[in-house]
Amino acid sequence: MFDEKVLWKQRFGNTVKELGKYFRYIFNGHVVIILVFLIGTAAYYYQEWIRTLSDDFPVALIMAIILALVATFSPIFTFLLEADRIFLIPLEEKLKPYFQRSMIVSFFVQVYLLFIGLGIFMPLYAHVNEGSYSGFFLFFVLMSLLKGLNIIIRWRVQLYVDVNVHRMDSMVRYFVNGAFLYLLFSHASLWFFMPIIVIYVLLCAFYFSQTKHMGLKWDYLIEQEEKRMMSFYRLANMFTDVPKLRDQVKRRKWLDWLLRMLKYQHENVYTHLYIQTFIRGGDYLGIFMRLTIIGILALYFITFGNGQILFVLLFLFLTGFQLFPLWNHHQNKIWLQLYPVAESLKSSSFKKFLTKILMIQTILLSVPLFLKAEWITALIAIGAGLAFSYVFVNFYRKKSIVEKENI
Repeated sequence: MFDEKVLWKQRFGNTVKELGKYFRYIFNGHVVIILVFLIGTAAYYYQEWIRTLSDDFPVALIMAIILALVATFSPIFTFLLEADRIFLIPLEEKLKPYFQRSMIVSFFVQVYLLFIGLGIFMPLYAHVNEGSYSGFFLFFVLMSLLKGLNIIIRWRVQLYVDVNVHRMDSMVRYFVNGAFLYLLFSHASLWFFMPIIVIYVLLCAFYFSQTKHMGLKWDYLIEQEEKRMMSFYRLANMFTDVPKLRDQVKRRKWLDWLLRMLKYQHENVYTHLYIQTFIRGGDYLGIFMRLTIIGILALYFITFGNGQILFVLLFLFLTGFQLFPLWNHHQNKIWLQLYPVAESLKSSSFKKFLTKILMIQTILLSVPLFLKAEWITALIAIGAGLAFSYVFVNFYRKKSIVEKENI
């Protein structure tokens, strides 16, 4: 006799156990110390920045724009597996309570993220509103209701096959959520909320009527669940080996010119492999681009003297730390052992490659300092960044490379 309660408890328990296994490696003592330092530093400069703001700072608009993203992005954790597309499809009608529990779990996880996001913005909000934190509880309750509504709508939208419907829905909900939050943070009259409430009622009525007779899109749900787990495994892979991590390859033909710059020589065999993996394999290029862009924007808009040098070093550390798994990206590829080159060439090629990547990022991160005419700070940042890149790769991470070579 099939019992969906037992199935859900098993899936939920296995997922929690799997996540917990890797979280032990992620939040080890070393990482916790770094996180405490980062959070403390960020909180200090955030508070200093808030003190420089005037009372007419558009805090309501900024909070609405950013928190609307958190409210709109409403993934539903279904805990489905690849084999479910075969074995569970005949039981779809009996699985309604299963997916209801999944939606409840998803709601509480995402409400927690909303709580953190709102907590981060409240000092900024209080500064502009004469130091008042009195609206926090009301904001949190209304935003929680908004998140629940978004999760319900998102579940109905996932019944559509056309991904264009998904994109359009996300866009519409983002603007409606943003308008609601802007009115909320601006203390607007209740009458201004009425059109938004009407829009939400119409959205719910439309999606429920249109999807009433639609079945679950099992392929899509399983694909989304696999993507979420692969994202987590890529994060965990920065701290320990993850056997379940699948390789993802993206062509990125527009970056082929980087490969053409490298000569096809005996001593460049591993360098060519690492560059190609950086460009096309996993999310290495995305990590580099995201951290570089965030760092550039932060350094351009936030000015805090020599503290900006520490900021540059911080982003170099984060980039180097997250790119280091590239070292053993091909560890299970037997064909690499057929290379007619010395094993020592592998480690030396990787260290040279990662050093150059961090040095390039150092130059890019110094650009906003030059644009702000902080010449001395920019030059010191470049010197410190180049020195850090060399020390990080050749000393700090050297032990890990040696350990891998001896396995």
